[in-house]
Amino acid sequence: MIPIRDEIKTHRTPIVNYLLIAINVLVFLWMFLNAGRIEQIFYQYALIPAKLWDGISPGDISSFLTSMFMHGGWMHLLGNMLYLWIFGDNIEDRLGHIGYLLFYLAGGLAAAILQILINPSSTIPMVGASGAIAAVLGAYLVMYPHSRVYTFIPIGYFAQLRLMPAIVVLGMWFLLQLFSGLGSLGAPDQGGTAYFAHIGGFVFGLAMGFLFKKRARQPQPAPPSWN
Repeated sequence: MIPIRDEIKTHRTPIVNYLLIAINVLVFLWMFLNAGRIEQIFYQYALIPAKLWDGISPGDISSFLTSMFMHGGWMHLLGNMLYLWIFGDNIEDRLGHIGYLLFYLAGGLAAAILQILINPSSTIPMVGASGAIAAVLGAYLVMYPHSRVYTFIPIGYFAQLRLMPAIVVLGMWFLLQLFSGLGSLGAPDQGGTAYFAHIGGFVFGLAMGFLFKKRARQPQPAPPSWN
């Protein structure tokens, strides 16, 4: 299932969400233009769990942030940015610009920490906005439980666009990450999807969603002005 857009309208211009998408795209273009030294870029800016146990340097700490804006390929980037575009604006609408930025970065940090705890000896670079975006999805599920999402279902001849409950779309996404993550336990460290980063981010988003749901009420449109 591929989400296309949701039904929830926003009342604030999601400038932080736009900025996050722009930074991710620009970083990917920079990496693409420097493909000749891509291994050096990954080693310098990606998050490598095994390096953290050899003595944490300022570069290792900064990699928690820089790795969130790096992607391993076009499909990785486009998939992440699609989900961020659809669901991020609504969370920014509820939390405000600064609150959303802090939440997004904290979600990415929580996602990375869980993945590191699950596989602390991994030497494979961790990159991508998926963990932070998973936090956005978790918060969305709590804050907009009755939302519906226009979803493309690509099943051959029966491919269709359907309006589906967000709880189904995001719930199935999380279950896929959970079962895939559990299935990867004990497998050789060969790279691929960091499922536990997705799980950690999503659970963090759920927790923050419950915490801030009543405090961060949905903004109301401004009353009309009369001339």
